[in-house]
Amino acid sequence: QYLKLSEDRVRTLVACGAAGGIAATFNAPIAGAVFALEVLLRRFGSVYFGAVVISAVTADVIAHYFEGDQRTFLTPEYSLNSPWELLLYTLMGFIAALASVGFSRMLYFSEDIWNLIRIPEPTKPIFGGVLLGLLGIASYQIDGFPRVFGVGYETIESTLFSQLTLQVTFGLLILKLIATTLTLGSGGSGGIFAPSLFMGAMLGASFGQIAHTLFPEIVAPSGAYALVGMAAFFSGAAHAPITAILILYEMTGDYQIILPLMLATVISTIVSRNLSHDSIYTLKLKRRGVELSEDTQAIDLMQGVTAQIAMNSETNAVPFDMPLVELMNAFSSTHYHALPVVKDETKLIGVITIKELDQLRSGGLLESKTIAEILTNKKPATILPHQPVWMALRHLEDQGEGCVPVISETSENTLLGVLRRIDIIRAYNKAVSQRAQDQHHDEILNIRKLNRTGLTEVTLGPKSPIVGKRVKELRLGDDTLMVSVRRKGKLRIVRGETILHANDKVTIFSEKPKADFLENYLNGTLDDSELPEESLVCNREVEIPPESSIDGKRIRDLSLPEDCVLVKIIRNRQIILPRGDTVLYSGDIVEIFGVDEKLLEAESNLVS
Repeated sequence: QYLKLSEDRVRTLVACGAAGGIAATFNAPIAGAVFALEVLLRRFGSVYFGAVVISAVTADVIAHYFEGDQRTFLTPEYSLNSPWELLLYTLMGFIAALASVGFSRMLYFSEDIWNLIRIPEPTKPIFGGVLLGLLGIASYQIDGFPRVFGVGYETIESTLFSQLTLQVTFGLLILKLIATTLTLGSGGSGGIFAPSLFMGAMLGASFGQIAHTLFPEIVAPSGAYALVGMAAFFSGAAHAPITAILILYEMTGDYQIILPLMLATVISTIVSRNLSHDSIYTLKLKRRGVELSEDTQAIDLMQGVTAQIAMNSETNAVPFDMPLVELMNAFSSTHYHALPVVKDETKLIGVITIKELDQLRSGGLLESKTIAEILTNKKPATILPHQPVWMALRHLEDQGEGCVPVISETSENTLLGVLRRIDIIRAYNKAVSQRAQDQHHDEILNIRKLNRTGLTEVTLGPKSPIVGKRVKELRLGDDTLMVSVRRKGKLRIVRGETILHANDKVTIFSEKPKADFLENYLNGTLDDSELPEESLVCNREVEIPPESSIDGKRIRDLSLPEDCVLVKIIRNRQIILPRGDTVLYSGDIVEIFGVDEKLLEAESNLVS
């Protein structure tokens, strides 16, 4: 950021730093690289892979030079005593998933509780430390040593050698869970990775001791379950099975237990993903208003491409009473694998595939039947014109019918077009090309405006003149925009009716020379009388009529006054955050923000 690099390069460097840190700290270069790709970047593209691997290898070589080639944990040689043990490892994977999801939810519940406590932020870690000290005393009472403090590698190693009792391991699991949530929730310094390994080891050791007591002939020592529990717990929390498997192998050098390790880790990941779509890392981003998808880059790229833009209006639809012999000719002439079936020319009835036709042909039933006689009652997957194209791609994967009909929003089941894989590929290629042009355009704008604009974040004190006011009542100037409001750790969408409270963190976008002036005003150093009279900033909601000239246009193509900005779109009662690729449609309600005298001009442009 200091070097003003692009967002993509900053993201890559963050991943490189994480990969290098894990590689050097845990002597695990492969796991460090995979962690950065699987958890942070969430993609394995060759461009990112090369940079991340170089960083991990370099960091590990430097660490070897100073500390030598040492394993993080020493472990006995464990193996699978009996194939029946795999059932126990499967059960432990389920338990690890439940525990890791509980840890994730408890962590952010703790943050919410601490945010509700009305004391100065710098004092919260002090109270958190006091409570943590009490937990340390409780930990000391268990076995004479406060093992709940620190990263706990010595304690983990003790569990790997089966040296701790069930009372100690289970007690430390509960205390470490509370200690970690207290530390991070109160604002203390710490991470999630090492505590996850610690709790996983305690969970696995506790489970292993119980299993060994019940089935001593077939169950390995509890240390083997502690080893597998570390990977299963971390994978359940981070949704990163590959990283969990590799890092445990590299940290211990033990390959004998790899089958139970893989089984429990994968089971834990599957169960935790069904219980919580977000991992412990992505949940924090989601709470800050940042949405991530499984394929962040591709889905985000296709978010602005709607079905109306990508669909093929030539549907090649066939009537429901068409004989199957003629249908065979239709498939031969179009070379498609699926065709929409309609009634009264445009009313969608279903989708017929060539696979269904081939099954009937093998039974000799083509001569005497029509489409209506063989069409199943299953409702076909459809998509509306305003919905993004990637939704159609998911329908194609789930249904396997070869095409997704696009139907009208106003007239039920009226067929407007179809989306096939080739249509989606064309739309994706177009979006990639458009993204490249946009990035080039943004870089040019950044270079031009680098020294003129910037963001200012201010925490509103109790005496701030804007506390208790609505955003639309503020007079910040015609070259200033309130971008976001963060309240009690949660990001809120800024609207004209938003009322500002004390301790809100507001982000203001303005010219850099004005930043100090704004900060003084928001803190209460300046009053309203020192603000220029002509700098009244307001907002207005406008509904786009059917005859508007902007119906179907992208936001970047609009001709709004330079002192106005479009901040929100309401479509079908859902809020859409506008981007340059976002297409506007009639019936949309848009909120514009800007200088009062310019809002009428902006409204005229939207409804004309």
